[in-house]
Amino acid sequence: MTFHHKKHIFFDLDHTLWDFDKNSALTFDKIFKLNNLDIDLNSFLEVYVPINLQYWKLYREEKIDKKSLKFARLNDAFKTLDMEVSTRVIHKLSDDYILHLSTFNHLFPGTIELLEYLQPNYRLHIITNGFKEVQHGKLNQSNIDHFFQTVTNSEMVGVKKPNPKIFNHALQMAKATPEESLMIGDNLEADVLGALNFGMEAICFNYHKETLAADIICVDHLLELKKYI
Repeated sequence: MTFHHKKHIFFDLDHTLWDFDKNSALTFDKIFKLNNLDIDLNSFLEVYVPINLQYWKLYREEKIDKKSLKFARLNDAFKTLDMEVSTRVIHKLSDDYILHLSTFNHLFPGTIELLEYLQPNYRLHIITNGFKEVQHGKLNQSNIDHFFQTVTNSEMVGVKKPNPKIFNHALQMAKATPEESLMIGDNLEADVLGALNFGMEAICFNYHKETLAADIICVDHLLELKKYI
């Protein structure tokens, strides 16, 4: 199966083009040093990463708000590590994390080559659940913003992927129809199933090599997408 007939390609940003895990780790290393905290980074990340994913799922499902997410993921991580960190310091770390996150801009291998390959033949767009105050900074600082015609952020719409309202908003901005659009993202629930349920087609960037249903089209490396588009 190929998607050469598509006119619009919508990308997720974090964990798809922008290497969130690597950039997040570098950010924590920076802010721990800025706040004079003696914390073993690897031990912290081993605990924090799964906690953060759990809270993002709740945030995506509208079960917690942004403020709660930003505090609770750090608070829970420190509790799990039996570290006493004051509420004031956790709030400071939370703010510093958002402030410094977009200063690191590692992209997944093949990102630039893929976007340069696609740009002459497709209109490219972003749909992201990430916080609005950092997503545009990530695009700008990593020098990929010029590839995209539109950027749809969940905070603009008031809902998050996989809610069909965000896909509808993104396609309206792009002046696109579901039939002529393709979604590419790493998250099965939010990106792939969300798009499929809206009537779009989708490809999963399965860099985490999860076992997926046989009917889900997936790639392990971004440049593998050239086989399809």
